[in-house]
Amino acid sequence: MTHRILILGGTTEARQLAGRLAARADLSVTLSLAGRTESPVAQGVPVRSGGFGGAEGLATYLDQEKVELLIDATHPYAARISANAAEAARQAGVPILALRRPGWEPVAGDRWTLVDSAAEAARALGTAPRRAFLAIGRQEASAFEAAPQHRYLIRSVDPVEPKLGVPDAIYLLARGPFPEAEERALLEKHGIDAVVSKNSGGGATYGKIAAARAFGIEVVMVRRPPVPDVPSAETVDQMAAKVDHLFAPVAERGV
Repeated sequence: MTHRILILGGTTEARQLAGRLAARADLSVTLSLAGRTESPVAQGVPVRSGGFGGAEGLATYLDQEKVELLIDATHPYAARISANAAEAARQAGVPILALRRPGWEPVAGDRWTLVDSAAEAARALGTAPRRAFLAIGRQEASAFEAAPQHRYLIRSVDPVEPKLGVPDAIYLLARGPFPEAEERALLEKHGIDAVVSKNSGGGATYGKIAAARAFGIEVVMVRRPPVPDVPSAETVDQMAAKVDHLFAPVAERGV
């Protein structure tokens, strides 16, 4: 018997989990991507791109495709998708698990200013002109048009279009991981005195946080949004173990 699994992806862990589960002959894995990244990394499993039409649309898909398990492995800041996933699973009567990497925690030497949104982050930079490194992705960069007095270094996977309506901005296109040594060089080169970041967690983009700590630079950290209360795992290994518990591998069933 083949069990159908839908993974809502967009993270490195989602891709790793999909590949791991797809190695089992008794699992049929589809990875769903929201389509917000123009050139996503190759996923290695069948991919569905684009939205479902809210919770109701996703519930219909789960029913029509006879999905037996929904895994939410979206980005920690994809709050609406996570909420829709939990509601769709409830409507369709399908089990749901969430793969959520732990957030970063401040350590000795960190200078974090915690905020709840990009707009609040822009205000937190203050009125005096600063050189700010925006590492929050392209979709929320426009919030910083409200603070045009600062100089901005903006890094994103895809181009920020349209460009920000500010007089001084440099745009970098890059995809992680970003080692600490490279982040230190970047901050030094551009004379950065403030880093704006989301608390994404994981090691791939932690380099800028460590680099800021080394230089005593303030980090304006956007807190994670609340997420639905569903069974979760922090790592790919833990999630794979949960899937094994639900769908025991053929060898363990004595077939």
